[in-house]
Amino acid sequence: MKQEFHCSVSLREGHIDLSEFYDNTRRQYNGTMLLKQVDAMPFPESLKALGLFNVDLFISILTFIFGQAFLGGRTGIASLYRLSNEHYGMKGNNQVLVDRFNKEVIHELGHTFGLIHCHNSSCVMRSSTYVEDIDQKEQHLCLGCRAQLEIHQTQLDVNGNLKY
Repeated sequence: MKQEFHCSVSLREGHIDLSEFYDNTRRQYNGTMLLKQVDAMPFPESLKALGLFNVDLFISILTFIFGQAFLGGRTGIASLYRLSNEHYGMKGNNQVLVDRFNKEVIHELGHTFGLIHCHNSSCVMRSSTYVEDIDQKEQHLCLGCRAQLEIHQTQLDVNGNLKY
């Protein structure tokens, strides 16, 4: 992450009561509401913040999501829940899980820096509908997205939001 965005990365543990985000009908957690909650949390020394979870996330128009972020905003979320091989009835592989999660984290942080989905099949900013899509991507930005990132990084306000 530090390598992709050229800024320091720090981890901070926090706790959110997830019960209010649980949808009994879907048996999943509302990603949009959770993202808004993370966005409302103070991160005074952070340019960007990403909430990391291990729950099944959804948004109203999709069956599930791996993560979500405010485009050009300050925050995003990502979940491990659907990234493990065991979720799909396959033998567990921690390295595959870590690789998938890293890609998802970089992808969502890319959105916070103003990057949209990319058409380059190996770019980490390519949209992922299925876990196999994540496996096909590299863990880095393509040259086009890297160039866009450099432009966007010069347009951030003091709160880490893009100045449109």
